[in-house]
Amino acid sequence: MKNTFDPKIAKELLRIRLSQMLINEQCKAGVFKVPVHLALGHEAIAVGIHLLMDEYDRLILSHRNMHYNLARAGNLKAEIEEFLLKKEGLAQGELGSMNLANESKGIIYTSSILGNNLSVAAGCALAKKIKNDKGIVIVVTGDGAIEEGSFYESLLFLKSNSLPCMIVIENNEWSLATKIDERRCPIHIKKITEALDLKYELLNSNDVYEYSDALKTFKKESLSTSTAVCIEVKLTTFGGRYVKTDVSPFKRFINYHAGATSEVHIANGSLIEESAQDPVFILQNKVSKNEMNVWSTEVLNELTKELL
Repeated sequence: MKNTFDPKIAKELLRIRLSQMLINEQCKAGVFKVPVHLALGHEAIAVGIHLLMDEYDRLILSHRNMHYNLARAGNLKAEIEEFLLKKEGLAQGELGSMNLANESKGIIYTSSILGNNLSVAAGCALAKKIKNDKGIVIVVTGDGAIEEGSFYESLLFLKSNSLPCMIVIENNEWSLATKIDERRCPIHIKKITEALDLKYELLNSNDVYEYSDALKTFKKESLSTSTAVCIEVKLTTFGGRYVKTDVSPFKRFINYHAGATSEVHIANGSLIEESAQDPVFILQNKVSKNEMNVWSTEVLNELTKELL
């Protein structure tokens, strides 16, 4: 059954976006003791994964994990205190940002090493099968990690051992400060999965309601057929992309790793044009401007109280 329009889902999307915006302000102030990777623009897939997970599911993340940790923990203050390496942090200040896990919420492993978490996920999926455990393993990776040998090897291992698993590939078409098509040939993930007789799905609407429905279906199919599914998610990471303007030196805005921590000079509405896939913009098309304002204010007030 498809989701009806539940305001709680909309507010959760806004909570993750506004939480990152508040974290971004502290990034600009230089208060954190560790590198911080924002995921502005990735919120819809994080909410969708959060909504499908039950107590038996396990989530394995990469260096850009903020959105998933915020969704699963439901706690902005604890995440900020983790970046400050405080004992009150989400992992008692021991994991920082790029390796932040939260076992109590099903996030059992997070790796800052490119492609490393794919092999770990395959091992976890095998362990579940051997122990006859319920639930599914979900691993999040990116368009860069699919260049690593562990990507193909993990898919081969999952298929050969008939292991259910959801591989979520976040594709923002960037490698650090370089567009992917500037440095390498295309990688057709669908063709790779077809060669191994694995299921491939493409998500590119950034509609949090559509994602929530689709991901639950993928999970059910993967578990029922004991087959891994590759889910490629096309999205935009705000803070690293082209800005179409002739105003020098802002022909290109590059601040990918930290996120949108610099001032952006924009001409002719180019940023709005490139933000067409923003999950918040997609949500805005479903509700009135007044509802969005009310919900945003409500969420921001809650976050502000949490940080006091």
